[in-house]
Amino acid sequence: MYSEAPEIVDIWQDFACKMNEQELKGVAKSGSFFSYCAGVASYMLECYQVGGVKITIKSMTLPIKSGLSSSAAICVLVARAFNQLYRLNLNTKGEMHIAYLGELRTASRCGRLDQACAFGVKPNLMIFDGDEMEVKTLNVKKHLYWVFADLLASKDTIRILRDLNRAYPFASNAKEEREHQALGEANQKIIARAVEYMACGDDESLGKLMTEAQELFDSAVAPMCPEELTSPKLHKVLNDPHIQPLVYGGKGVGSQGDGSVQFLAKSEESQQQLISYLNAQGMKAYALTLKPVHTIRKAIIPVAGFGTRLYPATRVLKKDFFPIPDKDGMVKPVILLLLEELVKSGIEDICIVLGSEEDRLIYQNFFEKPLSDEHLHKLNPEMQEYENRILSIGKKLHYVYQKEKRGFGHAVYQAADFANNEPVLLLLGDTLYRTDTNKTCALQLIEKYEQYNKLMVAIHPIPLTEVSHYGILSGVWENSSETELAITKMTEKPKASYAEEFLGVKCKDGEKRYMSVFGQYILTPEVFEQLREEISASTDGDNEIELTSALEKVREKHGMIGVQLQGRMHDMGNFNALVNCVKEFGK
Repeated sequence: MYSEAPEIVDIWQDFACKMNEQELKGVAKSGSFFSYCAGVASYMLECYQVGGVKITIKSMTLPIKSGLSSSAAICVLVARAFNQLYRLNLNTKGEMHIAYLGELRTASRCGRLDQACAFGVKPNLMIFDGDEMEVKTLNVKKHLYWVFADLLASKDTIRILRDLNRAYPFASNAKEEREHQALGEANQKIIARAVEYMACGDDESLGKLMTEAQELFDSAVAPMCPEELTSPKLHKVLNDPHIQPLVYGGKGVGSQGDGSVQFLAKSEESQQQLISYLNAQGMKAYALTLKPVHTIRKAIIPVAGFGTRLYPATRVLKKDFFPIPDKDGMVKPVILLLLEELVKSGIEDICIVLGSEEDRLIYQNFFEKPLSDEHLHKLNPEMQEYENRILSIGKKLHYVYQKEKRGFGHAVYQAADFANNEPVLLLLGDTLYRTDTNKTCALQLIEKYEQYNKLMVAIHPIPLTEVSHYGILSGVWENSSETELAITKMTEKPKASYAEEFLGVKCKDGEKRYMSVFGQYILTPEVFEQLREEISASTDGDNEIELTSALEKVREKHGMIGVQLQGRMHDMGNFNALVNCVKEFGK
């Protein structure tokens, strides 16, 4: 194992150690900064029999021994390096767990929460129950301008944790009962309020809650370790009259003490003013801005295909206009059902990928041309109102053309200008969706994108006997309910024997499941860039440009999340599927 740090040699030098279990464990107990690297490496070697890694650290932004989990950060870095280099298929929680176990092999006594840095700047709610950990990604609806500062004082974390742990597992007096209450039930209520304030964008209440949490800590927890938790410098900074006009609130960090302080600034300008002031007072201040995720505003539906499997009906009627009975008693074209799904999901603009100008006339006649008075008057009032809804949907439509039939990826790329470097929702033109909840399937996927902010695909399990007909996605579950999959591999129509050996997704019930595409995607700008590169590199105009290959290349660079939605998909692209769709969709 080897690491180098070219820009911070004044703090520590390069480090190297053989991938030998005893040597690594010896370094882990040494107390040096690289003891954390060695602790994680020894665990990796013992449990996964991996080789070594070389890590080049180009900069360091977290202060050491100041309550900002710098040791956890280096542990996560090493765990992630091994995971990616040796394709261990660990999800983020798996990396966190190994980082935690690796740090326990050092002289440190870290908390389970420290490794949250594995999630980056994305805010998460983490719930611990013994060794079990549940992670829920949080929504941020408004910019949150945090400032953290190293107080450059001193704190003894080991002593703080030792004194606070004396009250556990059972309280023996009133003082210890107050600590239990503060760190237990009262803390849970504070967390619930913080989640609510972040979700609705109430930054002022969130800042005041930080101050409230500090007051609770000072009154109920700090008396358990007064030598360390009186924290004179921390409280002097929290009460500084020069700071108060710039912030909504503030509190200590981690186990508290005179390590670090955090504030929620009122604006970006206030954030910068606060950083300048804290630095001028001899501290080291850092900005952390959480930004709201922009929701999905646009969607694409490719319908340029001829519909060969539904011939000869497609000689006179495009398959996207085949009639399907809906549960409201109306018979609607396939495309109208898809568009209703999008409108209910909050989509503002929709791009239809057509095969020709002639196809556009069909759409314009349906969505833009009002019924004649003669026909309109024959409809009951409910249907007359529905006619207005159809015309309203027509105002959201845009059209592009795939004049060369060069594959599904090529069709999707025709909407690149429409996407305009924004993430977009993609629906298949011959698949319908029926939600099992009060949220459409598309909206469920959009909300997951707001949490993960990366390439996404809706997935569902299929029997092993059917894998050869579909694209199969494998990976590791990101959540305990096994609905969010960190995808590690995409395989188009594999043989059942190959899928059984290499593509099954392991579940907590001990079974393997085989996950296929549900027919909805959220494409990030990187997908369109990859499609552009593949089209430019294709010298043969007959080569098909497939979406799957572009998705796989983007996944390798940026990651991809599969989401099981609460709903059902109805394919209608072939004879048997169409029969089933007509029978089942309207139920």
